[in-house]
Amino acid sequence: MFIKRNKILLTVFTLSIMLLILRVVYIQLILGEKLFIQATAQKVSNLPIDVPRGDILDRNLIPLTSRKKKIDVVIQPLYLKDNDSDLLNISNILELNFNEINRQVQICKEPIKIRADESKKDLLIKERVHGISFIYSLERYDDNTPAKHVLGYLNKIDMTGETGLEKAYENYLKQDSKSSVGVITDAKDNPLKGFGYRFINSGEKNEKLNVKLTIDYNIQKTAEDVMDRYNLKGAVVIEEVKSGDIVAMVSKPDYNPNEVEKYLESRDKELFNRAVASYNLGSIFKIIDLASAYSKNIDPSMYYYCPGYVVLGDKEFRCSAFGRGGHGLIDLHEAFASSCNPYFIELGIRVGPKNIIDTASKFGFGRITGIDAQGVEESAGNLPTPDSFTYGDTANISIGQGDVLATPLQVADMVATIANGGIKNEVNIVDSLVDSKGNTVKVIKKNKGERIIDKEVCDKIKQLMEEVTVSGTGTRANLSEYGGAGGKTGSAETGQYINGEKVVHAWFAGYFPRLDPKYSVSVFIEDGKSGGTIAAPVFEEIAKTILKKGF
Repeated sequence: MFIKRNKILLTVFTLSIMLLILRVVYIQLILGEKLFIQATAQKVSNLPIDVPRGDILDRNLIPLTSRKKKIDVVIQPLYLKDNDSDLLNISNILELNFNEINRQVQICKEPIKIRADESKKDLLIKERVHGISFIYSLERYDDNTPAKHVLGYLNKIDMTGETGLEKAYENYLKQDSKSSVGVITDAKDNPLKGFGYRFINSGEKNEKLNVKLTIDYNIQKTAEDVMDRYNLKGAVVIEEVKSGDIVAMVSKPDYNPNEVEKYLESRDKELFNRAVASYNLGSIFKIIDLASAYSKNIDPSMYYYCPGYVVLGDKEFRCSAFGRGGHGLIDLHEAFASSCNPYFIELGIRVGPKNIIDTASKFGFGRITGIDAQGVEESAGNLPTPDSFTYGDTANISIGQGDVLATPLQVADMVATIANGGIKNEVNIVDSLVDSKGNTVKVIKKNKGERIIDKEVCDKIKQLMEEVTVSGTGTRANLSEYGGAGGKTGSAETGQYINGEKVVHAWFAGYFPRLDPKYSVSVFIEDGKSGGTIAAPVFEEIAKTILKKGF
């Protein structure tokens, strides 16, 4: 009986000890951090240092955000209050006002964060300065961040997406955990021994999700660098012909996403995305005239005498050759290559405004491309209603003037459709959501194409576009050494004036290489005056770099 009772007591005692051990392990390993934060909440003074966030990646998973390393020096006031020597050293190395930083140290206990570079960090370490620590992280944006107008920027107050893809995919990019550096003190504000200044993670850690785009980092940077080199105001959009993927979207001038407030009242409108804004098109709309004529079995070929102008009603429409008395007798090839306005006004009247507008609509003019639903706001442009058109109205739209408006994005897609043999693809700029290993979590991209025009029609238009770069207004976009190109120049009058001079936008819209087109490109230069002399060279340099480097 005595032995049996001892065994029962021993068993109960053993089970109790085991339960206590399990409880301690659970508290230490599972609840430790949470209980620590709760227990010290009243004694912690902390400074937020990081709000973890998913990245935005290019089509090859190259980061477009968080590309630059960042170093912050954390000054620990409670350890420097009576240490003027180290504090003076810190202020000299970090180029701070000693009196100001000393004042903060005397009245604060929470950490003070100061931005530093690699050389200053190394000097602080070499000098063995006390009362500091370092935080290494990645800067979300910097001056070299590509595709700023596509990415958007964050609200500085709560670090949530304010514009662009940052805003559109906020719920996927944000993470619940936050990091801070804080000091844990006793009742007399002395650092608690064993704790003091330390890093604190709060919140649940969820799976990091990244947004993968169709943009190609190398092509994007190539286009941005060329626009920067020419110091031009405008936009470049590059589309992959066979897929409809946007591989580059550039708007210049751009901005520093860390200093958005500087640009809010700027006359240069750096925050404005010109790649998806509507503009007059000028002669690049003549591609639509041809597509409409061929599709309606109206032969655009004719011999036409161009005196340099056409008078319809009380309005005179001039040709680019007006100053030299016109082009004289020309055929379709020369008229398209030299961009003869009277020729295409005559053709437009023969084809009819309704047919032209209907064809433009098939190519996507007058409506958004669809990237709006993927997070990039875009204009739909404008197509007029041709019900009561006069000959003068028809003349205007035939040469891309008047009420016809389109975006550089829509123009790039028009050229891609011609280069693709008449198949218009869904336009995409966001591919998918991926995890930290690059595995697809959710597909965003839409894979769909439909034929809107016969291949034979596109082949005829492509032949004419290729002649533009060989003997016409687009010879400065000639890529004969790299497989050739096709394109069309445009100089679009806007009806606006600056300092007494007409505002004329410059365009070049083309594709390359000639035989097996890979990319379509639209180049828009705000008030660039001449598509052939200003926009065409931009196209050539971008295309040449892409072909040489094999992007």
